[in-house]
Amino acid sequence: MKTPGVYIVEKNAFPNSVVEVPTAIPAFIGYTEKHDNNGQSLLDKPTRIGSFADYMRFFGSGPEPKFTIGTTASTDTANPDDGEFKVGADSYYFNQSTPKFYLYNCIRLFYQNGGGPCYIVSVGDYSATEIEAAKLDGTDADIKGLQTLVKEQEPTMVVIPDACGVADNDQFGQIVGQVLDHCGNQMKSRFGIFDVFDGYRERTYDKDTDVIMKFRDIGINYRDFGAAYYPWVNTTVVQDKEIDPLNFVDSLADTITTILTNELAGEDPGDDAKKKEKQDQMKAKIGELNSKVQEYIAAKAKVDDTSQPTTAADMQAYMDLESEVFTLHKTFITLSPAYNTMIGAILDYVNTLPPSAAMAGIYSATDNNRGVWKAPANVAVLSAPSPSVNITHDDQEDLNVDLNGKSINAIRSFIGEGTLVWGARTLDGNSQDWRYVNVRRTMIFLEQSIKIAAKAYVFEPNDAKTWTTMKSMLDNFLTNQWKAGALVGAVPADAFLVQVGLGTTMTANDILDGIMRITVLVAVSRPAEFIEITFQQQMQKS
Repeated sequence: MKTPGVYIVEKNAFPNSVVEVPTAIPAFIGYTEKHDNNGQSLLDKPTRIGSFADYMRFFGSGPEPKFTIGTTASTDTANPDDGEFKVGADSYYFNQSTPKFYLYNCIRLFYQNGGGPCYIVSVGDYSATEIEAAKLDGTDADIKGLQTLVKEQEPTMVVIPDACGVADNDQFGQIVGQVLDHCGNQMKSRFGIFDVFDGYRERTYDKDTDVIMKFRDIGINYRDFGAAYYPWVNTTVVQDKEIDPLNFVDSLADTITTILTNELAGEDPGDDAKKKEKQDQMKAKIGELNSKVQEYIAAKAKVDDTSQPTTAADMQAYMDLESEVFTLHKTFITLSPAYNTMIGAILDYVNTLPPSAAMAGIYSATDNNRGVWKAPANVAVLSAPSPSVNITHDDQEDLNVDLNGKSINAIRSFIGEGTLVWGARTLDGNSQDWRYVNVRRTMIFLEQSIKIAAKAYVFEPNDAKTWTTMKSMLDNFLTNQWKAGALVGAVPADAFLVQVGLGTTMTANDILDGIMRITVLVAVSRPAEFIEITFQQQMQKS
């Protein structure tokens, strides 16, 4: 100081604090109707959205699945029929002829179960003739899918519902293995949520056909960084108005003619001439519907064609045909129980969804309401009246405890309680350290929060002053986590221990090498998975 006067010097009174990283940010990978943001392609680009409206704006609506319907069951064991319905004594079988894109409806289920901000990675649109595992897991030369998330710091979960639409369990297993490697090896900061391939099927307990045994045959590493759920759930996300003649247009005339004329033939015997007249009228009505559907498809293609401007006349013709098609559709629903049964069977089928996205919503809601340390179990799956397979107490024993440790969490229906998540184990179910979902996710939360906070001290002097500052910062952060319930212990000293210093965690050689070692011990809260209550009689006291 050269000039007389008063000088003010400000000093930081408090050390840096640890900022909690978010825990409820899933990343979904799959096929979408479009991938566009005001002309900018979002293909293979992780995009953050905050609501279902954002999803619709960037990625469009859902697919229009097409079904073929026949009177004989498929004999192809590799491609069995997707469903069956009966009209009187006759059975009809339907098979989805287009790829099974699950992402759109699963995103709806995610938001209905408490979901919030998430990332979407679109790997293609609905023009794809098949769902390719390589595009989803990032092993494709052009579409990197999962690997695009490596540069994103925020996502904490990885969910790929479209993995259930690949050709077989081997391709599904490839995706599961890549996701676990990404979460546990590449990033070490994420958790994979998985479905069981063909998890809507009952168990057969045969190694070649049982869906659980086939899932457990998948060779995977880093099993503590993922959890699987079985069975799929019957949902209500798809409404009846979303199933229409366009869903089975390829076989519309023949299929509906066969079903509805058989329905008429099964009525009580009467005047054969009147019955013949009624059948002819029904066939004419079906022919009218089929004709209008074909015209409607052509008009829609013309309106959707961006290579030429749409005229007012084209738009009006399209809207008129749409109205006529759906008026006829509603007429058949009202007048024909057989047609109504067919539409209902298709609706039930498309509403059977893999549960991983719902679980991502439940993880998010649990994290926000209670904390990441609360096990995401004993929680209702909303918009899911029932699981696709009813699991009993005995059935769950094999799911929960496996010789090789690949625990699978059950989704069960309880009378008066609805559909509940009834398991909270990772795929590393035999590990005492990483058996529970909330333990692994809590450790990820603590590790990443501390890691980011510690960056402020890179290149600081490796001396006692820095050690004391860091220990104080970590003690304060962990004390707050103990108060919130993440750590267990009567006092903070029982819940955690932070050690740093020469002779404690470091040697003189470590300091010469520029290495600061900090040891953090934590007692993470674990769920009371098994509650045993002992009863016995006592002597009368008075």
